[in-house]
Amino acid sequence: MTFAQIIGHEPQKSLLRRVLAGGRLGHAYLFAGPEGVGKRLMALAVARVLFCTNGNGCGECTACRKLEHGNHPDLHLLEPDGASIKIEQIRAIQRDLSLRPFEGSRKVCLIEAAETMTVAAANALLKTLEEPPGDTLLILLSSQPQRLLETIRSRCQLLRFSPQPRELIRESLQQQLGVGDTEAHILAALSEGSFKKAFGKDRQLYLDERRVLLKTLTGLTAGSILPLLEFAEQLAGNKATLPDILEIFQAFYRDVLLALHGRDPAELVNLDLSEKVWRVANREETASVMAKLEALGSARRQLERNLNPQLVMEALLLRLAA
Repeated sequence: MTFAQIIGHEPQKSLLRRVLAGGRLGHAYLFAGPEGVGKRLMALAVARVLFCTNGNGCGECTACRKLEHGNHPDLHLLEPDGASIKIEQIRAIQRDLSLRPFEGSRKVCLIEAAETMTVAAANALLKTLEEPPGDTLLILLSSQPQRLLETIRSRCQLLRFSPQPRELIRESLQQQLGVGDTEAHILAALSEGSFKKAFGKDRQLYLDERRVLLKTLTGLTAGSILPLLEFAEQLAGNKATLPDILEIFQAFYRDVLLALHGRDPAELVNLDLSEKVWRVANREETASVMAKLEALGSARRQLERNLNPQLVMEALLLRLAA
């Protein structure tokens, strides 16, 4: 994908085009921003320009086509092995980067989820950042740059990526996928500015599964202990999508808060569940909804600290059902 084909991020594209055109590209960059907003696409667009026979990422030359198909010999991709990037992976990539480029004048290494590097791996990479090969470009991609060692961050040029505007995602869904107005509105609102979430596998979660999840959630009561524990077990079993499920719950209670304050129904995220929103609002007060939102935020923070998902969900549902 070329710079022109990437939706949004105009300031970042303009900056990268200028440094590429002026030959002022640094040796290491940190692309920081939420998951799925386009950091990887932008990094690959940079590599395309560097490898392109015509020097502009034309998309037609042999080098561009190899990059498009993921088999360019001078592009190196490093991803977590399981939950982390390990020192053995860093040492292997260092051996590859010590060799001369096969086809172009540069080698490019993309490190996905760079914040998952172990301390040993990060320290090993630090040596490469301190004494970078002159023909190598390193681009670290991270949704949690604060987790990186300060010494790593200080040796990379930082380029921040913000969530994509909700309206831009909504229009793209309608134009590219033919999604209806209501569904596009919901997907754009729940994707948190991420094209990956809006266009990817999360679409079914945000549309169909969302209704089932919210029906179960709002049906819980303080005395329904067994259903509550079963639902907690179900949620904890969906570890990969659990943060997105909690975002669905937060969006619902934000809708309830808007309803309590008499806001325009068009401002709701869950436009298709407006009756449920108003029904729940009629039995809640502002203080109780704020307490539920705080409980959801606390649960998300606990999961980020790798607390037991089952226990976190049980405690959360007890607070939400109160």
